Amino acid sequence: MLSVTEALDLVRDRVLPGETSLKPLSESLGHVVAESVLSPIDSPPFDKSMMDGFAIRTEDFAQGVVPLSLVGQITAGESSDSPLQSGETVQIMTGAPIPPNVDAVVPVELSLVENGVVHLSVDPSQLRSGWNIIPRGSNMQQGTEVLSAGSSIRPQEIALLGEIGKASLRVHHRPRVAVLATGNELVDVGETPGPGQIRNSNALMLAAQVESCGGIPVVLGLARDNRDDLRAKVEAGLECDMLCLSGGVSAGTLDLVPSVLAGAGVEPVFHKVAMKPGKPIWFGSRNDSVNGPCYVFGLPGNPVSSMVCFELFVRTALRKFCGGNQTDVPLQNAHLKRDFQQRGDRQVWFPSTLEFEGGKAVVNPVDWKGSSDLRSTLLANCSVVFDAGDKLYQAGELVQVLAWSRPSFGS
Repeated sequence: MLSVTEALDLVRDRVLPGETSLKPLSESLGHVVAESVLSPIDSPPFDKSMMDGFAIRTEDFAQGVVPLSLVGQITAGESSDSPLQSGETVQIMTGAPIPPNVDAVVPVELSLVENGVVHLSVDPSQLRSGWNIIPRGSNMQQGTEVLSAGSSIRPQEIALLGEIGKASLRVHHRPRVAVLATGNELVDVGETPGPGQIRNSNALMLAAQVESCGGIPVVLGLARDNRDDLRAKVEAGLECDMLCLSGGVSAGTLDLVPSVLAGAGVEPVFHKVAMKPGKPIWFGSRNDSVNGPCYVFGLPGNPVSSMVCFELFVRTALRKFCGGNQTDVPLQNAHLKRDFQQRGDRQVWFPSTLEFEGGKAVVNPVDWKGSSDLRSTLLANCSVVFDAGDKLYQAGELVQVLAWSRPSFGS
């Protein structure tokens, strides 16, 4: 069997970035930028006041603090081309442009105005050039790269792009991901299961995972364990950018997914990975002259297996499809909170809780009973990676962790 690393490499090699289009800025949230964006302006575009106060020339105070004549007012959105004369000041508001030959702003709280004269309650050493002034271009200069290709669009990116006047930009399409659960034992969540039946929780979980990372879920319902029903729903799913099936990929007599996919022209890339949970995972792709490529994942039917395989393999494929900057699985280091005995010949991705204690990342494996134990995952927010083999991991030991439900691609 392949290792997780080998399987991830095959996913990254096979999946290609999807199509791009020009979108209005207002519709770009959650997309990934397909172009580098340079700022056409300085930010701020002029020297501006950091606060409400009085604009002064510090040279007027070379011999100490003196009263100033109030000769005007400048609010945000206004400007003044008139330089101050010696002994003069203007009242200025937060964000207003600094007038000529002004080089400091005294906060309004440190002033008293009487009969058109401003008295400042400041230490002369405070009156240095540049005090309470935000210089032009101090946040960002013209020609600065504000977004690189592969970056995700969050609210703050939208705000910055709006500031520089980028009304539209080229982005990668959000992928349409078909979700199909298989099995005679499944019923819809609104139904009461009969003998030997369970509710279809996987489809809802996978659809939510797709949506959480910027994809558009297309839920195809249930496919029964017969070739005709499965084939029809697989063909519908292959019209999307990706297809995620749940169940039917193990070695049972009704595990029909691999053969039905082969009959639909899907080329297998790998089947089974040396991991726990998730060993039976299947991956392949089909190229279609009409619909373009579709990347197919056959995920195990046990819910925790399906969830972990999505976080590792499907999320990596989506990140690559969306043109994200980073397609490596973002593992981080953490200290194990308690001893843990690992046994077995497969790498284990164990549901755990990641927290910060005393300024360091600490991870604690939850009481997980196996790949069908979905309830235990409610206590978890990550997987801890334990390598194959028999080993006692000791409390305080540094281990690798994969956080679940990470932000969208490129971040």
